[in-house]
Amino acid sequence: MNEPLAERLRPKTLDDYLCQSHLVGEHGALTQQIKQGLIPSMIFWGPPGTGKTTLANIIATESGRPFYTLSAINSGVKDIRDVIDKAKQSGGLFTTKNPILFIDEIHRFSKSQQDSLLQAVEKGWITLIGATTENPSFEVISALLSRCQVYILNAFEKSDLETLLRRAIEKDALLSTKKIQLKETSALLKLSGGDARKLLNIFELIINSEETDKIIVTDEAVLTKVQNNTTRYDKTGEQHYDIISAFIKSIRGSDPNAAVYWLARMIEGGEDVKFIARRLLILASEDIGNANPTALVIANNTFQAVATIGFPESRIILSQCATYLACSPKSNAAYMAINKAQQLVKDTGDLSVPLEIRNAPTKLMKELGYGDNYKYAHHYEQNFANQEFMPDELKGIKIYDPGNNAREKGYQEFLKQRWKDKYNY
Repeated sequence: MNEPLAERLRPKTLDDYLCQSHLVGEHGALTQQIKQGLIPSMIFWGPPGTGKTTLANIIATESGRPFYTLSAINSGVKDIRDVIDKAKQSGGLFTTKNPILFIDEIHRFSKSQQDSLLQAVEKGWITLIGATTENPSFEVISALLSRCQVYILNAFEKSDLETLLRRAIEKDALLSTKKIQLKETSALLKLSGGDARKLLNIFELIINSEETDKIIVTDEAVLTKVQNNTTRYDKTGEQHYDIISAFIKSIRGSDPNAAVYWLARMIEGGEDVKFIARRLLILASEDIGNANPTALVIANNTFQAVATIGFPESRIILSQCATYLACSPKSNAAYMAINKAQQLVKDTGDLSVPLEIRNAPTKLMKELGYGDNYKYAHHYEQNFANQEFMPDELKGIKIYDPGNNAREKGYQEFLKQRWKDKYNY
């Protein structure tokens, strides 16, 4: 039997489905819909190996619907139209038996490919279930997104993954014939990164590499065998998150050499050019920020350029941006400031805006004192007037703390001169 362990162990019913209790548990968002067979078009968004494809299959089975599947990697508009034509012939409009069209990695569909789905979804010829590892707000066109419910699938917990391993040992026809002792699981869990499919693939590799039927699984054995069977970069999820993490951390750590290496790994693996550029854009603000504001401009221009040009030429633009960001001074002060501010809002609630800085568009508001005593900064020396802008309960709380770099040291001095009696600059 050549079928992989992950496929042999794929759940066929909701009772066997692990995790995602917020969706398919007793009070899950999808539970009643599945039982009643009233399934809306939806997008499953979550990390690799969290059961998106499996859940789509279970929904189709338990709701008694015809099931069609496409992969965005190797399907075009013609394939979509062919499936829609078949779906129209196999199911009635707006009935509980509407065919389900499952599209894996829907974020890889172009705008025209996604457009080709709109009428079928709107008319009820199909019920669409899309799966994506990327934020659908960025990768799915708004017209299609507005016609779908978005459900988030969470990464598996440690207990879920260990349960999956025990289930494999006990229930799989091939593994149950062996005497397997699961002594340690840390290495398996670490290497899988929460991806159930990857976990089972690694586990099967370990078991099949042993010549005896009596097997003790230890962390040392797992690391030794996996290192000898290194897999290539897989843009569908196997090393997707590990490589992008190494890429971002290399730039944050000001190492352009490592940054370009990891960039090359992604390019050679066929990673989505916009995914790389988007992460650079986030990093330019999160890790460089006001230490070099031009970094955000460069990253934004990079995103626009590579989205227009595509591979292979985009590799040059990405390399330029990555090396520029790696060589820029670093600051996460803006990132830390918004984190602190959001936590303040959560802790203190909706505090009142001071009267003097409220808007006063009506006569009544003016009579109530809105805008009274507001000091227009440009009427004062150095365009600065010492006044209160924070709610009374938060007076004197410093949120933004400039970083230790040349540009933000200037900000520090600027703020110290103006707010020396209020904030601790």
